[in-house]
Amino acid sequence: MRTSIKELKVGLNFGSEIQPVGRLAIRDGIIYFEYDNAFLETNLEISPLKFPLQRGVIELPRTPFEGLAGVFNDSLPDGWGRLLFDRMLRAEGILPNEVTALDRLAYVGLNGMGALVYEPDESPKHYDEKINLDVLASQTEQVLEGESGEVINELLALNGSSAGARPKAMIGLDSQRKNISHGTGDLKDGFEHWIVKFPNTQDGNDSGAIEYIYSIMAENAGLEMPATHLFPSQKGSGYFAVKRFDRDKNKRFHMHTVSGLIHSNYRFPSHDYEDLLALTSAITKDIREVEKMFRLAVFNVMAHNRDDHAKNFSFLMNEFGEWNLSPGYDLTFSNGPGGEQSTMVMGEGRNISRKHLVKLGLEAKLSKAFIVEVIRQTSLALENWKNLAKEYDVNKENIEMIEKRISKF
Repeated sequence: MRTSIKELKVGLNFGSEIQPVGRLAIRDGIIYFEYDNAFLETNLEISPLKFPLQRGVIELPRTPFEGLAGVFNDSLPDGWGRLLFDRMLRAEGILPNEVTALDRLAYVGLNGMGALVYEPDESPKHYDEKINLDVLASQTEQVLEGESGEVINELLALNGSSAGARPKAMIGLDSQRKNISHGTGDLKDGFEHWIVKFPNTQDGNDSGAIEYIYSIMAENAGLEMPATHLFPSQKGSGYFAVKRFDRDKNKRFHMHTVSGLIHSNYRFPSHDYEDLLALTSAITKDIREVEKMFRLAVFNVMAHNRDDHAKNFSFLMNEFGEWNLSPGYDLTFSNGPGGEQSTMVMGEGRNISRKHLVKLGLEAKLSKAFIVEVIRQTSLALENWKNLAKEYDVNKENIEMIEKRISKF
């Protein structure tokens, strides 16, 4: 790989053509950005709070995103994707701290999540062959155990710029959910963009089944969810897959996490759902989107999904500059930092009660009837946990442990 890119063109691709947004440049370790004059005329705000449209050269903040604005940091993989990229660098004799954020963005190139694209595009070449998930799972295992060799390049080509700690691959999936192809670039007719996840070293072999059941319960609780699927696996109870909501066939949406939007380091939990409801109102200007965020808050708390940090909430923008809350994602049983919710409810992180959830809704000007109904619907959806868990081969210990945590509401 060629390192040390000094300048990058940033564009938006909603699926038909690339619209220039501006240029990133690095000098003496500091990153600068300038919006394209023609883009300023469009009034499209790619990051309205921390990075509004403005003329002239902007010096980007050093923290919390290694010298990038949050909107560009959202394009970079973290967790698994970063591990792969750094492993590849070391194999080429380059230390990870010798490459800059612009080098990393060039590696995302035209194939990142959302609609932002970066040129020159140095993303890995696409493979055309069909994919076998069991083979892929054993390759990810090799990497996690420290033996990687030549599998790294293929896994990198499949990673796009997906975030999160668990190994995952961008795939194309046909409507029968039988044929799987590489899915970072444009897809052949009849295929759609999906993400498939694999267990990491801490997960049990039933982690895919647990996340799949959570997606069913979330949908039953009234959350807007992408399509999900559980692929059979030779080891364990299956691989969890989810349809990408930043793509509709080959149409793309601009995607911005709460972490990137408000320049908050998601590794240090500091937010309250009260902030997220206010943020949703400010960004979307639509009470229905605020209601969606409230449903998500209730589900996360009642279903004991405590890994609800600022990167696990996103907004989507279409080509007309209209914003919506994204469908729910990364919803699964988790303990969170020190056993608390990553995002608090009215100042409470550990012992959140119905009273806190009701107060949260009322503060956001939601009707009491709506709040009570959301809690009731969520409660009913979660009552299916035990039956679904048995049906999808979740380990007995996990069934009991999760049942104990979610039944206390």
